Amino acid sequence: MKLSEFDYHLPKELIAQSPIEPRDASKLMVVGQQIENRFFCDVLDYFEAGDTLVLNDSRVIPAKLMGKKSTGGHVEALVVSRNDAGYECMIRGKNIREGTKINFGELEATVLRILEKPNTNRYLVNFNCNGNLPDILEKIGEAPLPPYIKQKLDDKNRYQTVYSKEKGSIAAPTAGLHFTNELLERIKEKGVNIAYVTLHVSPGTFTPVQAQDIENHIMEPEYISVRRENADIINGTTGKLIAAGTTTVKALESSCIDGKIIEKEGFSELFIYPSYQFRSKIDAMITNFHLPKSTLLMLVSAFAGRERLMEAYNKAISHSYRFYSFGDAMLVFREGNK
Repeated sequence: MKLSEFDYHLPKELIAQSPIEPRDASKLMVVGQQIENRFFCDVLDYFEAGDTLVLNDSRVIPAKLMGKKSTGGHVEALVVSRNDAGYECMIRGKNIREGTKINFGELEATVLRILEKPNTNRYLVNFNCNGNLPDILEKIGEAPLPPYIKQKLDDKNRYQTVYSKEKGSIAAPTAGLHFTNELLERIKEKGVNIAYVTLHVSPGTFTPVQAQDIENHIMEPEYISVRRENADIINGTTGKLIAAGTTTVKALESSCIDGKIIEKEGFSELFIYPSYQFRSKIDAMITNFHLPKSTLLMLVSAFAGRERLMEAYNKAISHSYRFYSFGDAMLVFREGNK
């Protein structure tokens, strides 16, 4: 398929700049046999006893650092991952090269080398932190909000789901931002099981697709974990299986064998796009409205059907839905389901 098939025009005013309050007051577009316009708190109407809701419990780390080079130039760094040689970082700044020294207040860094990853501004960096970088990030780091969000976030917890637990993501699994603790309790009271998986969102989730033939795009590895007790809950589902978020779908698909979810820990490079044959028995997914030409839009297109999904996006634009991370939500039933 061609990259152009996943393009659409979005008026800038529909890009949500701040989260809505309360969380479940956002709009909800339900894409089933027909398209319905509801509010997210109404999602309860689509759950029944015996259903299972699967959530990604990954927590965003404050991985963004603001600093200055020894020459005085401003630098923005995003800590992506750690390996035996140092930390992989995405760095914005002028004339970043091998040996560049950067001061982040109580933290100093030296660029070891440029990493050969096209259009990603990736560097291998050494921090003088004695292995305590996670603790230091908690003190001086910032939440790495997407670049299209221009407003400062007053409450950093609004870029976390209420059930986030496992630290490791550099972006929020945004479909989960709509849930409140109260709504989750009401869902449980209805007889719905809740299971958790972990997928730490990496740059691979939002790296722009450059290949005109999307089949040639290569996803970066992302860490996933599915614990046995949660696999058992999912496999024991007697009603609908509903996944909250593209990351949850990817975690389930990456840990599914012969239609069953298995206990798993490791990394996944799975790229889901139309023509993909789903392995797991997901009946519906909750998701936000995604950027044009993104891997996330391609995943939802594979699940819902591209034409059906783009029709829903056009209706969302005409009804002034809010898009992207802090935007409104969709409940999408799998193509062929109700």
